Order: sequence, then structure tokens, then C-alpha cells
Amino acid sequence: MVPNARPYSHLIAKLKSAGLRPTRQRLALARILFEFGDRHLSAEQLHVEALDRDMAVSLATVYNTLHQFTDAGLLREVVVEPGCSYFDTNVADHHHFYFETSRQLRDISTQDLQLSTLPAAPEGTRIARVDVIVRVKEE
Repeated sequence: MVPNARPYSHLIAKLKSAGLRPTRQRLALARILFEFGDRHLSAEQLHVEALDRDMAVSLATVYNTLHQFTDAGLLREVVVEPGCSYFDTNVADHHHFYFETSRQLRDISTQDLQLSTLPAAPEGTRIARVDVIVRVKEE
């Protein structure tokens, strides 16, 4: 360990490199999001985890922070149905299984799902990304 290194300096650098000021609340939420590797969390799940860690943060602040992180490219929002979004810490191209009963997401590698053709993008647009969600029911 580097002497005199600030705790969570890697997260501070991550926020700064994304153009975000590392406020106390952003840093605390970033710790929850990024300290366990790739995760899929709803705003409500992140809020509960923050409260479980005795963080005084409102659900509105959690939503605002998640959207700021998404806009900055630190997260990817996965909308599984109207009013139900998850925020994915893995921003690389990949797809998802959505478990309808347990309401969980699991990554699918782009290598495991091959699309042979895509429709032409409407005039004046380009395809930015393809998101595939395979919905499954647990038996």
C-alpha cells in the first residue's frame, strides 16, 4: 500500500475522470456500487444498502446520483419494464437474463448471443448500442 494514500483514492479518481466532483454522498454511493465488482442494482436496492450502512441519504439523492453516474458513463441503465430499471456497473457491451420471479439480472456475454442482422437505422440516425434482455421464469 502506498504511504499517505487517501482511502478510496481510486474512486475519487474514477469520479474526477468522469467529470464528477467527488462529494461525500457520491463517494459513499460509489463505494457501495463499485466495491463488489459487477452488480445490477435498482435505486431502491442501493438506497436500502446505503441506509444499512447508516448513510443519511434520500431516495431522490440516490436517483440523482445514479443518473449522474449513468450520464458520465460510469453506469449503464437497463430498463426491464416501465418503472423498473437497474443500474449496471459493467458498462462493456453485453446482454442480460431477467429473472421475472426474483427480479434479478444476470449478464450474458456478447459471445453467447449472436445477432446475424440488424435493421437499417432510420435516416439521419445511427445504431448506438443493441440491448437484449432474455426474460426467464424460475421453475
